[in-house]
Amino acid sequence: MGLEKAVLIGVITKEQDEVQSKEYLDELEFLTFTAGGFAVKRFTQKMDMPNPKTFIGTGKMEEVYQFIKENEIDTAIFDDELSAAQERNISKILNVKVLDRTNLILDIFAQRAQTSYARTQVELAQCEYLLPRLKGMWTHLERQKGGIGMRGPGETEIETDRRIVRDKIALLRKRIKAIDKQMAVQRGNRGKMVRVALVGYTNVGKSTLMNTISKSEVFAENKLFATLDTTVRKVVIQNLPFLLSDTVGFIRKLPTQLVDSFKSTLDEVREADLLLHVVDISHPNFEEHIASVNKILGEIKSSDKPTIMVFNKIDAYQPEPIDEDELEPEKTKKHYTLEEWKSTWMSKIGNNALFISAINKSNLEDFKKRVYDEVREIHVTRFPYNHFLYPDYNYEDMN
Repeated sequence: MGLEKAVLIGVITKEQDEVQSKEYLDELEFLTFTAGGFAVKRFTQKMDMPNPKTFIGTGKMEEVYQFIKENEIDTAIFDDELSAAQERNISKILNVKVLDRTNLILDIFAQRAQTSYARTQVELAQCEYLLPRLKGMWTHLERQKGGIGMRGPGETEIETDRRIVRDKIALLRKRIKAIDKQMAVQRGNRGKMVRVALVGYTNVGKSTLMNTISKSEVFAENKLFATLDTTVRKVVIQNLPFLLSDTVGFIRKLPTQLVDSFKSTLDEVREADLLLHVVDISHPNFEEHIASVNKILGEIKSSDKPTIMVFNKIDAYQPEPIDEDELEPEKTKKHYTLEEWKSTWMSKIGNNALFISAINKSNLEDFKKRVYDEVREIHVTRFPYNHFLYPDYNYEDMN
């Protein structure tokens, strides 16, 4: 089966200027590719605020409809969350499958969920998303079976009954509660070992870094949300053991349903002693990615934890050349070398800013030493007896 043909639709508003709109649509295109689709064309419209009935204006909608008809497009994907009414109205006009960013992310999660726990979490998020949208969803499903946005719950007619979906939500919540309890016990059973969590935007190389440090094989690829399940590994640096967890990647406009249903996965972050905030420095919008991650860390009450910023993919970093043909060439952030970046706000972080390449293993020894120093400091406060009476104690024997 080939890639599903899609058009992407976004808006330029007072809250979201042209540059941001382009960045979001770039990301939406990558999400579409990750889900198994191919973005044939993008449509954007300047407006004060999205149309409450159809998200975009009548003229633009007609333009999208003509393009879809002439190019046999399967799916129209909107960059912002659509209301149930908007989705119904747009489906009637375009006569193809209509998805929004939330639905697309949920679909990728449905594809990527490996364990029964992750699958339960995704199914809960999907049910909560579908509940207000049930009316009119199923006639639309009869026209368009399968493909992006159609995985997971809700493919049978019986699901049209709201009561059944509500019962299912209650059941899934119960199941998640039971697993959460088990996982809390597991976390408790890990003793007092120092816990370190890798956090960061999706696709910044967390899993590659995890593989490199822990010599484990965690699934890693150049797609969004390659890892959904939290992986925890025991890592030993210079005889000092600690637990390292790789968590689900964050993203801008992350659906609230997912933040809620992935509560236990995010507990690994909440209960960590140290965060390694991994950043893809080669990405042109890495500063925005940092802000998005910090926002979510704030939401899960983890922004005050000791944090080391790990700027990854230095091997791929390329500053844009300055256009010498311009009368007064202006140097902006996109023209900075790595050295110039280091002298910006990054210099204030001091030794808590590390620059590495996980894939090429560049500067990994410095990275390990910095992590070791930080973990040892936390460890000393937890086990002062061992350190002061037995300086040569082999901590690997502790576990």
